[in-house]
Amino acid sequence: MNGATVRVYSLARNGNEQITKHFKVREFRCSDGSDTIFISQELVEVLQKIRDHFGKPITINSGYRTDYKNSKTKNAAKESQHRFGLAADISIRGVSPSRVAAYAETLLPGTGGIGIYGTFTHIDVRATRSRWNG
Repeated sequence: MNGATVRVYSLARNGNEQITKHFKVREFRCSDGSDTIFISQELVEVLQKIRDHFGKPITINSGYRTDYKNSKTKNAAKESQHRFGLAADISIRGVSPSRVAAYAETLLPGTGGIGIYGTFTHIDVRATRSRWNG
């Protein structure tokens, strides 16, 4: 990991907690139903800037993933940044994944991961720079 500030939350205790103006803890939960949620503060701040820039809600398709969920996710990297609370796959209605990625590039010019897929953009706050399509 990159030294990012990652907090550990409980869906049951903290799910409705507002972590920025537009994001709540529960939006980053793993779809396997587990209670624990890891969330990087740096990631949330990048997503908030993206939200503010486009002026539209962001849907987090995948945030934190447990090791088990990651192992069952098609085409997921073994060392996925989702496992550490450093990544989110996002979509914004009416905004193409490539436009989201282009703006994210201005926020993460020399670091982080940005992946462009057909219906979403992967954003992560890893220490190194990584870019990819699909």
